[in-house]
Amino acid sequence: MNILVAGGAGFIGSQLVDSLLANGHRVICADKLVMGDKNIQHLMGNSSFVFYNTELADQESTDRIFHTEQIDAVYHMAANSDIQKGGRKPSIDFNDTLLTTRSLLEGMRKSGVKKLFFASTSAVYGEMPDVKLTETTGGLMPVSYYGGAKLASEALISSYVSMCDISAVIFRFPNVIGPRLTHGAVFDFIRKLRADPSRLEILGNGKQCKPYIYVLDLVEAILKQTEDFGTGESVYNISVISPGTTVTRIAEIVTEEMGLENVRFCYTGGDRGWKGDVPRFSYDIGKILSTGWKPKHTSDEAVRQTVKDALAAGM
Repeated sequence: MNILVAGGAGFIGSQLVDSLLANGHRVICADKLVMGDKNIQHLMGNSSFVFYNTELADQESTDRIFHTEQIDAVYHMAANSDIQKGGRKPSIDFNDTLLTTRSLLEGMRKSGVKKLFFASTSAVYGEMPDVKLTETTGGLMPVSYYGGAKLASEALISSYVSMCDISAVIFRFPNVIGPRLTHGAVFDFIRKLRADPSRLEILGNGKQCKPYIYVLDLVEAILKQTEDFGTGESVYNISVISPGTTVTRIAEIVTEEMGLENVRFCYTGGDRGWKGDVPRFSYDIGKILSTGWKPKHTSDEAVRQTVKDALAAGM
């Protein structure tokens, strides 16, 4: 198939591109390279890989890709992935997530493309710490611009599924980590400890607890659920089976892997690291597990492997 991966030069998108190419597909990667092209440099010259450096929120540019490349399916991975960055400048989430979604859906409608995968997020649920979150949990009230833009994108997708007979698979996933990750607690802690190996500042009280899924486990699930897109819209919570990992535990794993001892943890206080952060939530992933997929890593294992990946890469 000719597959368009929107945001294919990003952390998750580039891993997906690698896997799609390995499975024999022709991949059209569209990205405006906010994080650079380092994740796709190894693909340049591959006859099955086509790259467009483009602003996907621009309808004319997106339409041109659909017209030129005869797209069979779209994997929409494009978004602002840095919640703190979006919190400082809301227009980033509006443009990079919501307007990009609209542009891609319009491109699909005009070109008759019927298959869509959308990377959504646990942030669409907002803050419901005492609720076991399922795909049908109601009363969704996102507390970040990022979550709001993703939820609005889901609503747009639902309407296009109905109006244009599109088949859509939507994954709502929490923190994704692994090779090619560029930001987050793991990287913040490594940078801080490189600067001062005796002391580590930790945002909040360190008790924030979230599930972390390893990126290659996630990509495996995406490929499995899009072998056959089925009909209509399918939404899945996807995460790890094990409990989540606290911020303090992440700090402990980082110091262990860096071979540091007697590091003093200094907490800024409060129950969260920043406004818009959700300090804890509980996911029900029974639906995705019922398909036969299960993650290979626990949350703690995903964190530890990501630290090893980062250190091996010279972080």
